[in-house]
Amino acid sequence: MSLAARVKICGVTTVAQAVACADLRVDALGVNFVASSPRRVDERLARAVVEAVGRRTLVVGVVAGMTVEAMRALVDRTGVGCLQLHGDESAAEVAALLPHAYKAMRIAGPEDATDAEGMPGEYVMVDAQVQGSLGGTGHTFDWGWVVGLASRRKLVLAGGLTPENVRSAVERVRPWCVDVASGVESAPGVKDLGRVRAFVEAARPGG
Repeated sequence: MSLAARVKICGVTTVAQAVACADLRVDALGVNFVASSPRRVDERLARAVVEAVGRRTLVVGVVAGMTVEAMRALVDRTGVGCLQLHGDESAAEVAALLPHAYKAMRIAGPEDATDAEGMPGEYVMVDAQVQGSLGGTGHTFDWGWVVGLASRRKLVLAGGLTPENVRSAVERVRPWCVDVASGVESAPGVKDLGRVRAFVEAARPGG
């Protein structure tokens, strides 16, 4: 049986990008609200993305360093369907936003995968730990650290995925979803639709 994973394209920066990715039948799109990210968008653009593609593709808001109240207000203003918490949020803060939120955990060793499993909710994301960055770096980590986690949770696998390596990642880890930003870009925030198409086809061949 052929393995397949859901696909999230993170860091879309225009409505046109979002529509083009949705036309390629991705499962989710990420809009980034983190101030330090080169893919940061404002609430007006995020709302426009939701209005353009939200009926057929889940739009995920990427956040960090916000209070629970501020995150709830952001959801209300933009209409994003889910939040990806990419900062130092506690388990209690994640729990307060369930079921439409999940924690992104930075992985530098097997002990970090154990910490990820302790986060509440049905879903958890793992990304490479890179000093001074919250994500979107294009760095990979040892996928073997999270194979067990993927067998027990709906795991969103990120960190250095590309059209060239995502098939190996799916076969090794068997994640619920694969997440990519820099691996399908020609420049930060500029999606290369040929690479997006290749990524989707590799992550779910024949799908």
